[in-house]
Amino acid sequence: MTLWSWSGFFGYLFNPFILGGVFTTIWLTVVSLTAGLILGFALALMRRSPFRSAKILAKTYIWLFRGTPLLVQLIAIYTALPQFGIRFTVVEAALIGLALNEAAYLAEIIRAGIEAVPEGQARAARALGMTERQIMRHIVMPQAFKVIIPPLGNSVNGLLKTTSVTSVISMEELLRRTQVLIQERFMVLELFAVAAIYYLLLTTLWDFFQNHIEKRFGQATNSRLSITEKR
Repeated sequence: MTLWSWSGFFGYLFNPFILGGVFTTIWLTVVSLTAGLILGFALALMRRSPFRSAKILAKTYIWLFRGTPLLVQLIAIYTALPQFGIRFTVVEAALIGLALNEAAYLAEIIRAGIEAVPEGQARAARALGMTERQIMRHIVMPQAFKVIIPPLGNSVNGLLKTTSVTSVISMEELLRRTQVLIQERFMVLELFAVAAIYYLLLTTLWDFFQNHIEKRFGQATNSRLSITEKR
């Protein structure tokens, strides 16, 4: 019995079944991140709301989803909720679980970015007659993004790997499809090595993209500040 088969490794490196899992991992990350950002932004605003009930609701949500494992949350959504008549498909449960979990972390990232902008700028904008929406859009968020982008990029990197947890509810992403092939072919090391390479490739490509965004946004922000100072 051979411990490692190079022919098996290269044979599955570009296997269509594996590549389908890679594609699923990518769109699972994109969709759940988008939903998580929308919900996370709403939670961040609720944390800063003058209404006590909104603050408590947001804090409770963040405490609950950051304090319990994603694995438990996925199992609860997929297997526990049907006991109350609420049923989701595997894909729906995976997207809901990832989005709800990610929103709790993104909310704190967004809140920290907003609070990093000096309050005096918002007060000055109000004195000029700007509405709260205008202040948030034109004054606060452009500066907050500079603080938000680095940790947000790290969250994307982590989410690409975290999608593997959805394999526990039979979501056919990269890890799940790798496990299926292992059960059929018994090439454990070779197939896990292939999966690891694709995860490494995805996170490396995102690192390059993140660095580009940080540099681009930093230059854009500095240009806007220079124009403002000249005025």
